[in-house]
Amino acid sequence: MKRWLYAGLMALGAAAPAADALAQAAPRNTLVVLREIDADNYDPPRSTARGAGEVVYMMSDTLVSLDWDQRTVRPGLAESWTVSEDGKTYTFKLRRDVTFCDGKPFTARDVVYTIKRWVDPSTRSPIRWRAGPVDEVVAIDDYTVEYKLKEPYGELLYQLTLFFAAIVDQQTVEKLGANFGVQGFNGTGPYCWGSWSPRQDFVLTRHPNYRWGPPIYNNPAPQIDRVIWRIIPEANTRLAALQSGQGDVTQYIPQFAIAGLRNVPTVKLTRQENYFWDFFMGFKVDKPVVSDPAIRRAVNLGVNRNAVVQATFFGAADPADAYLNPRTIGYDAEAAKMVPSFNADEARRVLDEAGWAPGPDGIRVKNGERASFLLYGLQTNEWRRMSEAMQADLRRVGIEMRVQLWDATVGWGKLATQEFDAFMMSYPYISATDGFSLYFDSTNRPTPNRMNWNDPETDRLLRIAKTGLAEGDRMRAIGEAQRRITAANVWLPIAREQLWIAASARTEGVRPHGIYGVGLYKGLDIRLTR
Repeated sequence: MKRWLYAGLMALGAAAPAADALAQAAPRNTLVVLREIDADNYDPPRSTARGAGEVVYMMSDTLVSLDWDQRTVRPGLAESWTVSEDGKTYTFKLRRDVTFCDGKPFTARDVVYTIKRWVDPSTRSPIRWRAGPVDEVVAIDDYTVEYKLKEPYGELLYQLTLFFAAIVDQQTVEKLGANFGVQGFNGTGPYCWGSWSPRQDFVLTRHPNYRWGPPIYNNPAPQIDRVIWRIIPEANTRLAALQSGQGDVTQYIPQFAIAGLRNVPTVKLTRQENYFWDFFMGFKVDKPVVSDPAIRRAVNLGVNRNAVVQATFFGAADPADAYLNPRTIGYDAEAAKMVPSFNADEARRVLDEAGWAPGPDGIRVKNGERASFLLYGLQTNEWRRMSEAMQADLRRVGIEMRVQLWDATVGWGKLATQEFDAFMMSYPYISATDGFSLYFDSTNRPTPNRMNWNDPETDRLLRIAKTGLAEGDRMRAIGEAQRRITAANVWLPIAREQLWIAASARTEGVRPHGIYGVGLYKGLDIRLTR
């Protein structure tokens, strides 16, 4: 099956499509980026879509940037910063050579406006919490900003690297209103808004003044004139466009094609090892059946992660043996050891001891209740293959997992309900505290804490991890939180997505970054040879 699919891709590449946007080769000095889906809007605080971040990172800058290791914070629009002894005041010294795309000089007032707009309830930002417990943001002078917090927040610098914190121009926001990020944008990034045809192309043009890129790049200025972000939903067509010269780069590579692309001379394939995007199944711990710790442990024991991941991703993802990637800040090795390994016999023993006896149809029963639960997820090829494989594994130990996958247009709404017992999801994170604060803080019920995990001790530990002044205290607290949650088997960790980027022969300097799942980040080192 995999060999046939790959052969089909090669044939598609040889016979390039001859219609619409795919009919012509990529233009000279224009980078054509191929992707699967569009975003709903490109206003930084109003979209959590990876698709939005891909373009926003090129159109704007943040106060600080994140190195390739996904751990080290580097300068951005702020060339330096200090933190007060009480951890409540961050003072940022800004660059003096920055302009917006319209030529307007960037000053501290733009930072103040951007952060205040982000946390303003009227903006209705779904990620306003990432800005921290803001007390006040003040422009001390044109190039000095004081970012004042109500309490310490050790995650602040990492959060300020994310595209939600991208600095925007007040005049343009006020001019466009709700259409900012829909009909136009004005940022300080290496590329400027050209045009957007939803679900087709997003065209960016080179910012002529830009010379202040993050120090992680060799080139502080963009090397190409235009970037076209082109939507090609169908995977085979997307790869055919890349192979035939109608596109230059994509991170949206079907998993079955990655191994074969290594042998295609016209394609350059690179991987980012420090990439944090994980797949998991979470249990609503207050719902019948899955409220039983024995059921949750048996599920963790009964699913063969290695086989599920191989069958789903064809080697382009790693089985998750912990709730977090070991390369992330705050990862706790002891918690990782607590995640059960695949052992179907042990799963049966756990269920037997808990009183779940096999019923006439093989599904276990306890006190008249069947070991059956309803799983919700989004309708994707990955989730369909994973759920089918897990369903078969669990039936062999006497657990029935009923599956309902939804189209994304209604799926996110369904995942905000209490209709289901378990759910499947994938998510990006930048640290242990980032990921666990998002999903396990009781104040985040019913979403994104869809497990309804309500544990005062977890809340206490997460608070220390976020507000502790000493790094050692913060790391100990987030480590203990990981061990506590892992011991309760609140999740079934499934897979760690790999980040690969495929690029055409005419590109140089393509290197995957991975912040919030975004491959190209600012793409400042990318050059075109023809």
